[in-house]
Amino acid sequence: MLLADYQWPAPLGIKPFDHQKTTVEFLVGHPKAFCFNEQGTGKTASVIWATDYLMNVGAIKRVLVVCPLSIMRSAWQQDLFTFAMHRKVAVAHHAKAEVRKQLVLSDAEYVIVNFDGVEIVKKEIITGKFDLIVIDEASAYKNAQTSRWKCMRDIMPAVRGLWMLTGTPAAQSPADAYGLAKLVNPQGVPKFFGQYRDLVMQKFGLYKWVARPNADKIVHKALQPAIRFEKSQCLDLPPITYLTREAPMSAQQRKYYDALKDELHIEAAGEEISAVNAAVKINKLLQIACGAAYSNDKSVVDFDVSPRLAVVEEVISEASHKVLVFVPFSHTIDLLQKHLAKKGITSEVIDGSVNVNKRTDIVMRFQNSPTTKVLVIQPQAASHGLTLTAADTIIWYAPVTSVETYLQANARIDRPGQKNNMTIVHIRSSPIESKLYSMLRSGIQEHNKLVDLYRAEFASTP
Repeated sequence: MLLADYQWPAPLGIKPFDHQKTTVEFLVGHPKAFCFNEQGTGKTASVIWATDYLMNVGAIKRVLVVCPLSIMRSAWQQDLFTFAMHRKVAVAHHAKAEVRKQLVLSDAEYVIVNFDGVEIVKKEIITGKFDLIVIDEASAYKNAQTSRWKCMRDIMPAVRGLWMLTGTPAAQSPADAYGLAKLVNPQGVPKFFGQYRDLVMQKFGLYKWVARPNADKIVHKALQPAIRFEKSQCLDLPPITYLTREAPMSAQQRKYYDALKDELHIEAAGEEISAVNAAVKINKLLQIACGAAYSNDKSVVDFDVSPRLAVVEEVISEASHKVLVFVPFSHTIDLLQKHLAKKGITSEVIDGSVNVNKRTDIVMRFQNSPTTKVLVIQPQAASHGLTLTAADTIIWYAPVTSVETYLQANARIDRPGQKNNMTIVHIRSSPIESKLYSMLRSGIQEHNKLVDLYRAEFASTP
């Protein structure tokens, strides 16, 4: 079968855009390759169509998808159901290692596993007769000294193909390209990392390394074969793409979240709930999901929220331009900013405590200075009036309960002066967050539906 004769297995009239067709053609022709298409350009769909075609012509039988935990179900499983619903899919994520191993060895044509789960099922992957491995957000494999990278290196002799996907290759340093190139194009880089680093970086003093003037050319040569489409090149893309990221609750969060739900379930059984009260009670659950809850005496209880912080970091690392992060609660803003600083990500904050003059200075720096990539905002404090078109990506750390606040916050980047297609990412860890995001996107007014949402969440709790 020629690719030109391929019947795109997309239901509901969904067809590939031109840049996706070109990406499919490129991937089909390269068993080992990079896809550097920007976030929001439909890399996942392109890969699914390319692998489905290769399965149809008998070139491959099984594909292993390695990706962050946050997009195993919300992106890969969902898109496989949308674009290749005739294929068998297994998500190899379970509390029991034996169950994961069984899923890897099942008859599923696509097996999805998270980064940290690969080592658990390493033996099964090697013996599972996979023809192709797809690594999404491949910058997780930039460091060839990690056990994660070495595990993938050991697996590679058992497969014939490897596609590495990321919109931001070597974004922080040209040295980051080494781990990626060593897996896909080992002949394109020296045998040892130190040799490669000396080619692309120059040392100043004891600790400072600076990119050499010709580093970009060396990186480009190492990261081949590759294809890249930017959102600005894809005229057929919608102006705004909405994505969902899963951030599983930690054990501590889950314990207190469930305990609070039990308390609210008792209230829901006999209390007449107003829209205002429903919003207050829902916010209590959202506080736990965010990582910091406020007790009745106004003290703050901190929770382990590392999975959600990791998802924020993932999205920021994949963004080619600046990022807004909307966080509903003040204490959580402090928690997030400290985490970003620890990870070396420059950020500033606008919340209710920032006066007008300081706010103006922050906006000016964000719009015009290259040093600040992330602006963390309390949506209730800055959802009107500000123009923040230097960003083309919004992360909702958690939903709000006001449709107006949500729409106005998103409008901070969707304004005259925006030169790029935009991406809005919803982070969720609970059913109530999913329902809230659905309400917000649909523009359903909170006074009509918040009470119904409250009762649906709690009245049916066993």
